[in-house]
Order: sequence, then C-alpha cells, then structure tokens
Amino acid sequence: MPQGVSGRFFAGRELVDRLARHSPARLAVTVFAAVISLFTLLLMAPWATTSGKSAPLIDALFTATSAVCVTGLVVVPTGTYWSTYGQVVILVGIKIGGLGVMTLASILGMAVSRRIGLTQKLLTASETKTTRLGEVGSLVRVVIITSTSIELLIALLLLPRFIVLEETFGEAAWHGLFYGISAFNNAGFIPTAEGLTPYVGDWMLLMPIIIGVFIGSLGFPVILNIMRNRRRASKWNLHTKLTLTTSAVLVVVAVVLFAAFEWTNAKTLGPLSLNEKILASLFAGVMPRSAGFSTIDINGMHESSWLITDALMFVGGGSASTAGGIKVTTLAVMLLAIVSEARGDRDLEAFGRRIPRETLRLAVAVSFIGATAVLVASLLLLEITGWTLDVILFETISAFATVGLSTGVTADLPTAGKYVLVVLMFIGRTGTMTLAAALALRDRRRVIRYPEERPIIG
Repeated sequence: MPQGVSGRFFAGRELVDRLARHSPARLAVTVFAAVISLFTLLLMAPWATTSGKSAPLIDALFTATSAVCVTGLVVVPTGTYWSTYGQVVILVGIKIGGLGVMTLASILGMAVSRRIGLTQKLLTASETKTTRLGEVGSLVRVVIITSTSIELLIALLLLPRFIVLEETFGEAAWHGLFYGISAFNNAGFIPTAEGLTPYVGDWMLLMPIIIGVFIGSLGFPVILNIMRNRRRASKWNLHTKLTLTTSAVLVVVAVVLFAAFEWTNAKTLGPLSLNEKILASLFAGVMPRSAGFSTIDINGMHESSWLITDALMFVGGGSASTAGGIKVTTLAVMLLAIVSEARGDRDLEAFGRRIPRETLRLAVAVSFIGATAVLVASLLLLEITGWTLDVILFETISAFATVGLSTGVTADLPTAGKYVLVVLMFIGRTGTMTLAAALALRDRRRVIRYPEERPIIG
C-alpha cells in the first residue's frame, strides 16, 4: 500500500476508533446517514426503475432509508416500480443495514464497556471475548459469516418451493435469496407484485420465513451465545435467557390474540380454511417482531388487532438484532421491576442473577424516548394528513420500530408526511442503541450527594 494511502487509512481507522470510544452516538448516526445518502443516489439512477426515468428524490430517499434501516415501508411497489438493478440495490442496502445494526451495536457495547469498566463486555463483545476496539475486525467477520450462513440456509429452503411454483431456476434462486436476506434482517421487502398473500396456507414457503424472522430478531449476542453453548442451556447468559423467554411469550400471546380477534373476520381469517387460519395467525403473530411481511389484508383487521400489533411493534425484538422497537429485554426489565416492587424486594432478580438498578433507569429512558418520538411524529402526521389517529399511530409505530407493516396508506402520504417517516425510521434504527450507549457513558461518580427524600408516587 502506498505510504500516503496507508497513512490516510490508519488515520481514518484511528478516527473511527476514537469516535467509537468517546462519541459512539455520533459514529452510528454518521455511518447510517452516509450509507443512506449513497443508496439514495444509486436509486435515483434512471436504470433503477422499470420506466427508465429517475425516481423522485423523496421516493428514492424513502426507499433507501427503509432498506438501510431494514424497515420495509414503501411508497412505491418494490416488485414493479424498481428494475432488477434497483432491487439489487435495495437488497444490498438491507444486507449492509442489517450488518451495520449488529456490528455497530457491538462496537458501541465495547465502547461503553471499556469506558465504565465492566468486567463483562456488553452485547457481542462479552461473547467473542473481545476486549479492545482493535479487535473489531474479527468481530465483524464473525457477524458477517454467521448472518450470511443463516440467510443462505433460508434461501436454500425456499428454492425448491419456488421451483415447484413453476418458476425458472434463476427466478427461484433470486426470490429465495431476496426473501432469505429480507427475512433474517427483518426488512419486510418483497420482490414480487402479489407478495405473500397468495400463499397464506403454504407451510413450506412461509415457515422458513417465519423461522428466519424470529432468529434475526433475537440478536447476534443471543445467536452466538446459543451456538457456543448449544448443548448446555444452563450456560446461557442472562441476556439470552431473558430474550428467548420474553420473545416466546410475546409470540404465543400475539398468535392467540390475533386468532381470537380475527377468526371470524370476513376481511382476514374468516374465509380461510382451518389450516390456513392457523398458519396465518402464526405468521401474523411473529411479523410484528419487526419483519413487516403479511399474508392478509392489514387494512381489513379489527381495530383491536391493530392495537395489539401496535404494542408488539413498539416492543420489537432483541438488542443488537436486526429488529427495531425498544427491545424485549427493556420490556422484561420493566416487568421484573413491577414484580419486584409488588413483592417488596429491593433487588431485581431473574434466572438466579441480580440486575443492576442502572439497567432499570436505562430501560425507562429508552422507553420514554421511544414513546416521545412516536407521539411527536403522530402529532405532525395528524396535522399534515388529517387522517384518523388509529391509522396514523399504526404507521408511526411501524416506522419507529422499523417493522414495515402498513394499513396501505404509506404511498398516499403527502411529501411532508414521507419526510416525517424518513426521520422516524432513522431515529428508530439508530436511536435506541446510541441512546443506550450515550446514557451508559454518562455514568459518573459524585463525591457530594444530596439528602434523600421520596416524592409520593401513584
């Protein structure tokens, strides 16, 4: 490598290392903003659309943000509006965005860990035994290999089914790969015009997607911890146990409630056979994790089902995963705090471990900031569109939690409304992990403390 080039390379690496240690929030925001800008330019090329005309800036920006933030909300149909080149750009954006979430979250975890002196490194750092930011390269390689292997496995499982559906081998391979990457990264983009609706009862097609979405929503720290201790569940760490337990409970509750509310709805489950109803309920129960795929008409669901979906989307998936939301461990910690308070216990405990009170403070802060972002965006969209609150709330939570489910009104948003969702998707993707890192880095010891006095609560 020439001396000048190598000098700039090491200078850049030193800058990234410094940002990761001292300003992790700025690093995450800058990287994601730069990647989104690049993919916006790529999608604005005339050959990115099937019409051969350049896409409008807002449509290209919205699609690029949705892809890189692995959301799945669209203002134009992916399968018909974008050319093969455009769809490849979107798929690469999803892949980079999904990897970026896991690796950046891991780097932020290491930065926080190093700064506040924890003995167990946060997120994936604790599992890979990485103790220095200089070892991030090996961490990134593990993330890439693991995620790519799972995506290819999903694609291989889908390939025979697409061939049976009378697709050519090339089409089947492309659709399998697209769905594999989109599913694992919880993106929700679909490469065909008809989507998954015609296959509402197809177990061979939908089960690999369901499994891919669920695994992707667990997070890289959980996946790696399970892989390292696949024969010794007792060795799983607290984060893994909390994530798996809370995720499983949420899925079961979601499936049961969705089936109960929609079983006789003529616009959703009503006309389906028993086999199709069961699969559709399972699919609808898993997708609010942050995936955004659907096999039924979301707009035809009862408002009670919308409300349940809103709650599930807001919670999202696991930390350092491709899913969005406030994360399942955040919910778990707050529920444990409620149980602890009801019992009169001084400590938060789970699976034989004590959870620090600082973790509860962080969970409350993340939840409140998320709710505030949804509230502000909802107020803006109510003023911009004049639509009803139930529709607006569904769209804003879906954008914040990077889910991608929609009642079908996203494309009808005025330009100002689209920009609001662009900002919300960006905040939802970068906000929670950078906020967690920023707040943890601000942990400080005070020599002088004020006298304690409790206000009346409740």
